[in-house]
Amino acid sequence: MTLSIEKNFNQKFADIFQKLDLDTKFAVIKPSDRPDLSDFQCNGALALAKSLHKNPREIAALIAEELQKDKDVSSVSVDGPGFINFKISNEFIAKSLNEMAEDERLGCSKVAEPKEIVMDFGGPNVAKALHVGHLRSAVIGESIRRIETFVGNKVISDVHFGDWGTPMGMILAEIIHQDGNLDNVESYDIAKISAIYKQANIRCKEDENAKETARQITAELQNGNPEYRKAWKYLRDVSVADVKKTYQELDAHFDLWLGESDAHQACGEVVELAKEKGISEVDDGATIIRLPETNKPMPPVILVKTDGGFGYQVTDIATIKTRVEDLHAQEIIYVVDKRQSLHFEQVFQVSEMLGIAKDVKLEHIGFGTVNGADGKPFKTRDGGVMNLSDLILISKEKVRSSMPKAGEVEGFSKDDIEKMVTQIAMGAIKFQDLKNNIASGYVFDLEDFAKFDGKTGPYIQYAVARINSILRKAKAGGLEIGDIVISNEDERNLALKLSQFENVIMRAHADKEPSIITDYAYTLAQVFSGFYNTCPIMNAEDKTLAVSRLKLASLVRDTLKQLLYLLGIEAPEVMLKAA
Repeated sequence: MTLSIEKNFNQKFADIFQKLDLDTKFAVIKPSDRPDLSDFQCNGALALAKSLHKNPREIAALIAEELQKDKDVSSVSVDGPGFINFKISNEFIAKSLNEMAEDERLGCSKVAEPKEIVMDFGGPNVAKALHVGHLRSAVIGESIRRIETFVGNKVISDVHFGDWGTPMGMILAEIIHQDGNLDNVESYDIAKISAIYKQANIRCKEDENAKETARQITAELQNGNPEYRKAWKYLRDVSVADVKKTYQELDAHFDLWLGESDAHQACGEVVELAKEKGISEVDDGATIIRLPETNKPMPPVILVKTDGGFGYQVTDIATIKTRVEDLHAQEIIYVVDKRQSLHFEQVFQVSEMLGIAKDVKLEHIGFGTVNGADGKPFKTRDGGVMNLSDLILISKEKVRSSMPKAGEVEGFSKDDIEKMVTQIAMGAIKFQDLKNNIASGYVFDLEDFAKFDGKTGPYIQYAVARINSILRKAKAGGLEIGDIVISNEDERNLALKLSQFENVIMRAHADKEPSIITDYAYTLAQVFSGFYNTCPIMNAEDKTLAVSRLKLASLVRDTLKQLLYLLGIEAPEVMLKAA
């Protein structure tokens, strides 16, 4: 694989630093802070000055003198206290872009040492429909999964179903309260199960006896009561089937559909291991682990509750144990609401104390909330939490209102239009989420998220569809893609923006931050729009420019499609608008 422009010049600078007997760790370039004056800059001379007891401009001058000998460099200057600014030749840019266009990975390398990564995102619960709060987990998690896979890591994704805690006992207790027994459970659909859970929740809040009954049933379920286990399995299966539909619409992929229940045996092993290591104690009938306090209070982790059931954190600790032992995880990533940060601090700390995750990186990527216009968590008009399926329906209606109806555009059937509506609506939902920093909450704007202009998913999708149209017209006109040549500043700017692809992907991977990709995709689409407005393709001055610009357009299309894929977004071949 050919090196990107940035990697290529990092290597050139490393060679120069080595020749001048300078520390090569400072031989790093970056895109210029003043792109009007230069393409890249190196600030290594400033970092070296202190240790070498020399003027940084003197060091920079030596480096610049060597750099000027390189035929791939068109100009070099030393500015300010010792910044090395340089421009690269149009020929070198063109050569790099031609190589990028021929590479199926668009010049992006893979990580040197691939890892086995387990990703935990989704987190649905039995008897509860996915609500808008589940959106970020699914969308962010799926994007990070795709990014990690693209850079070469082996990723196993697990939905981690909430199917084993007190809510299960509450549901079973409510069914027995209403029906007298569990005989009719297997006639319930998801709507009935959800309604029962809501009623159980209300009853347990109002009646301490009902709450205690739910606790007892939970303990018996976890200890193997056959009647409870049979009813539980049915309730779980119905719930899984229901949430799978929504995740399928979101195009969120899970390799494993395991739940808290799958870690039950390991929970017992964790409790025994804690006893063996002497780090647990019995306190008021419960088995706990006290955690050392640093700069804030750390509540103890409850391993076994007074009723004999396992504590909330134990399931996650046990799950880490199974993921390391059975899946050979080298890294485990949790994409969960940042309000759960204390929980994961406790879980990770106990896992370390138990020695069950040696040399395994445990990471919680905490995300902010999806908010309404009032800045508070997104609600329905009656004040309830909006179901995710309802949000998707609203989004589709919004997009559908801006699309032609079936039969209004020749060659496009009702199914074609509906497929396009789904692609654009899901792209709009996901892009609006992912363009925000993960840790920040954001306002879900029902008015602006599906616009075809501005920083939206449909804007990027439309850029792809527009280039598809350009390529079709060129083909119909007998114009074939040729080699890229750089003849003006607009071509140059677009080529340099394209050359940033690998750097963007690797930063998104390192930071686990898809918004880096959304920013780049939006900027690239904008730069292409400027290029297309000033650089005609079919009406170019000569054929060499025409075929070159066609290849640049094609490369932008391929790059945007890859970026959208990494965000979990499809790129429609064609985009239609209502007249």
